[in-house]
Amino acid sequence: MARAGLLLDRDGVVNEDIGYLHRVEDCRFIDGVFDMVRAFADRAFAVAIVTNQSGIGRGLFGAEQFEHLMAWMRGEFERRGTRLDGVYHCPDHPTAGIGEFRRENPWRKPGPGMLLQAAADLELDLARSWCVGDRASDIAAGKAAGVGMLVRLDRENGSGLHQADGHWVAGSHAAIVQLLERHLAPGTEAPSSIGQP
Repeated sequence: MARAGLLLDRDGVVNEDIGYLHRVEDCRFIDGVFDMVRAFADRAFAVAIVTNQSGIGRGLFGAEQFEHLMAWMRGEFERRGTRLDGVYHCPDHPTAGIGEFRRENPWRKPGPGMLLQAAADLELDLARSWCVGDRASDIAAGKAAGVGMLVRLDRENGSGLHQADGHWVAGSHAAIVQLLERHLAPGTEAPSSIGQP
């Protein structure tokens, strides 16, 4: 039976967005991200990162550096009692990519390709799944893939929750956990039916 998934952007959601992060020593996890992922994983959600990584296509770092960083990140989640079930990335950019990386790619958000691949690999019911990102392109990718719950993290907008333009806006990871608890509480509607305000 298909399960629900949590599809996370990386930079700006999991770690501070410093621009083309590719070294372990430069990674700073955002407060609350481990608790948030644990809250979803403990409720049997599969958890995957879906991230544009045009730094590879631009020649700023190599795929092996990305893979090394992500292996370390996965270990950090495991060390804190939770997990990442999958990592998907797109190295291409339609104008700034070098050589084979200069191309349109449906995996590059706002395209839905990475999310659809994660759904196929992890056997996800996208209508019951959640997409969390910090940019309009993340929300657009989730919508294009048919994800039921779309959440934009806006840490400059306080710590609460509100609805805007067909998705939720959360000021913190803790607010996303509150949203999860509210929507999965007995007597509430299923996430797939309330994802679109």
